[in-house]
Amino acid sequence: MTDKVRYELIDGMAVITIDNPPVNALGHAVRVGLLGAIERAAGDDAARATLILGSGKLFLGGADISEFGKPPKDPWLPEIIARLEGLSKPVVCAIQGAALGGGLEVALGCHYRLAMKGAKLGLPEVNLGIIPGAGGTQRMPRVTGVAAALELIPAGSTVSAERAVEIGLADRLATGDPREAGLAYARELIEQGAGPRPVGRMPCPEHGAQAFEEARALWSKKSSGEVARLASIDAVEAATRLAIEPGMAEERRIFDEMINTPQRAALIHAFFIERKTAKLPEIDGVAPRDIAKIGVIGGGTMGAGIATAALTRGLDVTLVERDDASAEKAAGTIARNLDGAVKRGKLAQAQRDAILKDTFRTATDYDALSGTDLVIEAVFEDMDVKKQVFAELDRVMKPGAVLATNTSYLDVNAIARSTSRPADVIGLHFFSPAHVMKLLEVVVADDTANDVTATAFALAKTMGKTAVRAGVCDGFIGNRILSAYRAAADRMVLAGASPYQVDRAVKAFGWPMGPYEMGDLAGLDIGYATRQRKAATRDPRDVVPTWADELYHLGRLGQKTGRGYYIYEAGQRGGKEDPEVEALVAKAREAQGVTPRDFSDEEIQRRYMAAMVNEAARVVDEGIARRPLDVDVTFLYGYGFPRWRGGPMHWADTVGLADLKADIERYAEEDPFFWQPAPLLQRLASENRTFASLNG
Repeated sequence: MTDKVRYELIDGMAVITIDNPPVNALGHAVRVGLLGAIERAAGDDAARATLILGSGKLFLGGADISEFGKPPKDPWLPEIIARLEGLSKPVVCAIQGAALGGGLEVALGCHYRLAMKGAKLGLPEVNLGIIPGAGGTQRMPRVTGVAAALELIPAGSTVSAERAVEIGLADRLATGDPREAGLAYARELIEQGAGPRPVGRMPCPEHGAQAFEEARALWSKKSSGEVARLASIDAVEAATRLAIEPGMAEERRIFDEMINTPQRAALIHAFFIERKTAKLPEIDGVAPRDIAKIGVIGGGTMGAGIATAALTRGLDVTLVERDDASAEKAAGTIARNLDGAVKRGKLAQAQRDAILKDTFRTATDYDALSGTDLVIEAVFEDMDVKKQVFAELDRVMKPGAVLATNTSYLDVNAIARSTSRPADVIGLHFFSPAHVMKLLEVVVADDTANDVTATAFALAKTMGKTAVRAGVCDGFIGNRILSAYRAAADRMVLAGASPYQVDRAVKAFGWPMGPYEMGDLAGLDIGYATRQRKAATRDPRDVVPTWADELYHLGRLGQKTGRGYYIYEAGQRGGKEDPEVEALVAKAREAQGVTPRDFSDEEIQRRYMAAMVNEAARVVDEGIARRPLDVDVTFLYGYGFPRWRGGPMHWADTVGLADLKADIERYAEEDPFFWQPAPLLQRLASENRTFASLNG
């Protein structure tokens, strides 16, 4: 045994406790200790049964993912679980907090499972690009049946303790102290004369061909391009036809195949980098300011979403609108948002009612914000309007309050310096809908105090957001890079690709939507306004999508008007391609003397991604993003970049920076204005280095 595992004999029960904070991960030291404790229990004549526990708030949190990709060290988990399952006296586990991944596989190796109220059970391995590798796909179907296993394992989801008992994943629900509850359950089993009940010796579950067909159809559509989810279905199917030993061998074969895929590396990269975005030297050891009451200026879609996100996480919110009618409309939007949270099971009805009664209010006077700790301005994207708002906030807000702007692209330095307290000003760029989207760009101005930055990251954590630090420039990290790859798409359309082909190719790469579908969703008036804003400074060599401007002037603004690039019909999902759009594009080509050429889907994907990565390299080089990982997190959580590709910078490393640079140089032969390799990309390629080398 090791100091990570304790063995005690209590009232004739061998009690094995895993103590490896914070989540009792099944690292090498734990595995060694656990196997030693199991062997001790097997040889302890005084032990009538064995109880497995986790110390602290969790049972077992699963494998130590820092070991993934490294040479395995004995003992490995499958053999430990087999030894546990083979004990000749009853084995009970008491699950508190969570039993995830390898933790649940250990529980399935026990003969009896007690789930404490509030516990979560699941096998989330597919979210890391692998499948359960210690018997989860073979034992779960034996206790739950195929339907429940196919519901949980390919989704990588969890179930409550109550649901676990309902489907047979756990035997009993309990409350109170897990140690006492587990001992009581073990005593009861002994008194009843219960013996071992190894799950692996239970009969194979019934196959159910339709269930497997439906599961494969669902995940082929829902996670197009991902391999682990479909592979997990194959492993579950093996449980329906193979005894435990050959079934385990098949599971391990699939597991080994998955662990060597690029997707596994990408998904683990994505898992780790989210936890690194808040690790910044400037806020290391800096205490954030206290935030309990916040204000929101503006009750439109964005302001109402920000208020909703804050309210559901326990913050007190005062929302200011320009008049009573607007305030009432905003309150109605927020109430509907909260109703949606109740419907989705994210909020209890009583909590919803308490929020609207006690912690939310509207006002039409800025003086109502005098007692708030932080205010977020979410008004129209116009510098003069925002400066007027901040002049009022400068007047009414108490000393030490944080003043934040939700601008998508305006100069936060200019906004900050229009006040008498620029050190208190910061950008908080939420993504719409703000109560749903996880990303928050924290835009740090030149004069922003470090404790204000720390406060922004603390607020993000409170609101359940993933925060990324951004510097000040037009569009910050995400929208600046988006403008580059959208420009690349427009260039391909002008040169001969259909907007619809571009969308199809981008979705085939793994994005949930193509750029033209996204334009329709956001509203073509947004793109038109952006082009108008930049018109005065636009280089004459740039490509202007005149067809998009014509759609705007025709009143075709996208989904909200029923027509944009696509035609949207009532009751139909998605949009239909429109020949009139193709005609507008053809007209633009003719006006510019362009002879259209064919593009392959692969070329579209490569150019689209090259433009994205090239601009991202500039963003990192300029310090707008501190590290490449900040770009990856921005696109994973704000723009729908396929998680199984790890983020655009990780993707670039996998395809090779030298090859990507060569592509851009080749594109530059036809368009030297747009296609020029970024200096950082050139340096890294020449030094045979990766973007990941800058993430330290």
